[in-house]
Amino acid sequence: MKIPKPFSLPSRLPALRFSWSAYRLALLMLLLTLVVGLESEGAPPGALKTGVDRQVADLRFDFLGWEAEALWGKLTLWLLQPQRYMTEADRSRFVRDWVERVSQAQRLEAKIADAYADPSVQDPFQATAEVRAEKDRVRWEIAVRQPIAEAIIEEQVGVVLARDASGILGQPAPPVGIHITPLPHVLIISPRERITVIQQAELVPGLTADRADALERQIDRAFNVSSLVTPIGGMSAWPAMVLEFPSLEWWTEVAAHEWTHHYLYFFPLGWEYEDNWEARVINETVATLVGWEISRRTLVQYYPDLAPSEEPWAEEEEESSSPPPPPPPGTFDFAAEMHETRVRVDQLLLQGRIEEAEAYMERRRQFFWEHGYHIRKLNQAYFAFYGSYAAAPVGAAGKDPVGPAVRRVWRMTVRDPRRFLHQVRGVTSLDALLQLSGE
Repeated sequence: MKIPKPFSLPSRLPALRFSWSAYRLALLMLLLTLVVGLESEGAPPGALKTGVDRQVADLRFDFLGWEAEALWGKLTLWLLQPQRYMTEADRSRFVRDWVERVSQAQRLEAKIADAYADPSVQDPFQATAEVRAEKDRVRWEIAVRQPIAEAIIEEQVGVVLARDASGILGQPAPPVGIHITPLPHVLIISPRERITVIQQAELVPGLTADRADALERQIDRAFNVSSLVTPIGGMSAWPAMVLEFPSLEWWTEVAAHEWTHHYLYFFPLGWEYEDNWEARVINETVATLVGWEISRRTLVQYYPDLAPSEEPWAEEEEESSSPPPPPPPGTFDFAAEMHETRVRVDQLLLQGRIEEAEAYMERRRQFFWEHGYHIRKLNQAYFAFYGSYAAAPVGAAGKDPVGPAVRRVWRMTVRDPRRFLHQVRGVTSLDALLQLSGE
């Protein structure tokens, strides 16, 4: 669809100033709501939550410390806002340059890591002296430019959201906020007899594989559950936490994805995220669809050469019970193989064959490993986490009917983010979703 010509920021300055107090008020209300939402009644002694909290007490992510630092950085930039006096072309060039510096830093870091792993390098510290100096210089340049780059991406995504999804006085409601940062690991806990999230905890960034494995074993033995410690790509704090990855498509998509979570927080679909598995899957699938579409529109408007040419998911009758078509000979289709795995696991668990399902998942994990997909652990918690993202026709969600129903509503609204969000924001169950989608 056609996108209006980008506006010139200086010409809109009076309107932006007029609405800035309302924008700050909306942000303050959002932050207060999020803080209040963190308060909850403690679980009774001996309950799973209490026991898990004790197990991870020394590994908990410091949200308050992170929020204080991130918000201070955002406030400092708000007082100056140098990006508001840049032309749109200069803003886009600034972001592109910053993305390239991130990519350069990661290439240098990979070169250093290779030197330390290369047995032919006798003194890797000395051999990488110049590379490390260059990496430090580039990292400093990235850190200096990051607040401005984040602000530009926020405003570019925000323009599209305000126009096409939800806005007040020309500003997105709620406001867009991102901060590229090391992300916490997430501990996911599922029952062994079925696939669903019954407990989640955010842990410190950089958790090593051996520490994660030890924690999972400890929790599994203590509570007879299935657990997984996994990295994530984004988290809907405010500003949203975003993983450093040198891709504008990635950053715009995650910004819009996490904004959708912020938006839904003010409606029933967001209220029931923690306690209602169906609402969680609907919520994550909605955020994935809206995030991808808003990212596409943002790239078309500001970075047209980077915009994808087509949607990532086919338009076939996804709810069909027939298996996905086989890949071409000699290729490995990870999504299709994971779909097949999830379907079989659901069948075994439904029959009460828990140990058989777990043995099957371990065999499949080794199968994935042999094909280059190094999954550390494949269990019920893995599917509980990755299966909640059901926007794609095949994958870890298996035959969960929530994903196809959400996608039907998405097509019914002609992929209009505003109409779509209005339709689904009050839907918290599969029955209501099926009714909405005409089933």
